[in-house]
Amino acid sequence: MKKILATGSAGFIGSNLVLRLLKTESPVEIVGFDSVNDYYDPSLKEWRLKQIEKCAAEHPESKYTFVKGNLADKAIIDSLFEQHHFDIVVNLAAQAGVRYSITNPGAYIESNLIGFYNILEACRNYPVEHLVYASSSSVYGGNTKVPFSEEDKVDNPVSLYAATKKSNELLAHSYSKLYNIPSTGLRFFTVYGPAGRPDMAYFGFTNKLLKGETIKIFNYGNCKRDFTFVEDIVEGVQRVMHNAPEKRVGADGLPLPPYKVYNIGNSSPENLLDFVQILQEELIRAGVLPADYDFESHKELVPMQPGDVPVTFADTSALERDFGFRPSTSLREGLRRFAEWYKEFYG
Repeated sequence: MKKILATGSAGFIGSNLVLRLLKTESPVEIVGFDSVNDYYDPSLKEWRLKQIEKCAAEHPESKYTFVKGNLADKAIIDSLFEQHHFDIVVNLAAQAGVRYSITNPGAYIESNLIGFYNILEACRNYPVEHLVYASSSSVYGGNTKVPFSEEDKVDNPVSLYAATKKSNELLAHSYSKLYNIPSTGLRFFTVYGPAGRPDMAYFGFTNKLLKGETIKIFNYGNCKRDFTFVEDIVEGVQRVMHNAPEKRVGADGLPLPPYKVYNIGNSSPENLLDFVQILQEELIRAGVLPADYDFESHKELVPMQPGDVPVTFADTSALERDFGFRPSTSLREGLRRFAEWYKEFYG
């Protein structure tokens, strides 16, 4: 039975990954780890954890444990590794959000740098088969060449969040080289779906429209985002988890770093105005908003925000080549699933 540590397991991607592993890989032993902080409504995180508990109860052949703790607490991380000797570690815990990083940089240093360092140290002292960790499309910064390829230079982050994610890739590379730890970084592109993060545009827009507030559409609507449905993301993570980069020796007799980075995105950037149009149609269809809702009076086109980029667009050819997989859920289908969940969850 594989032993898997999933950090950020009360989070959006982490909870979906744990559910998928329980449903498709049982018997499996999973330790979920999360601080359940109040960056956004903790009741949403508690709801996700309850979904996992329900699912775990349906798979008694598997073992699921949840540990509440802070990634920056080295003692708790070390004791977890000492106790469980994990085969695979999936580090999805991070302080997310570009805009929040402008006003609260300390949260990013603690979680994304110190926390990640603690994971790397634990993988060094208690060797694992594979460390998989969340990077981000934000590492591409202001790159103008699209689609973004893993071969592109990523030395110009435009937010602290992006800088911490690029740092994770650099740290993982050095640990892979020095200690022969197989590691894979996954650059996620604008993940969305049911029970997502309320600070993401589609969720925040829905909350505001429901309250009759105005939604701000940045760069006057001239932004494009490669929206990627959460189930496509976790399928990608699951496929990567079980295929660690090969340990090999170089011409100098020293290990070559068993290290990879992949994009996981939908490879079809959507214009923000089209995205808002589809969202409003699906919110009406699900009965979240009335059919006669006056969207035009609740929309405001505003300039670009600091830390934002005009376009994200994933080249996923490496993922397709190595894992035979590419995300394929259409934006309409994904937003429909979100709208239906929102109606059910918030009534």
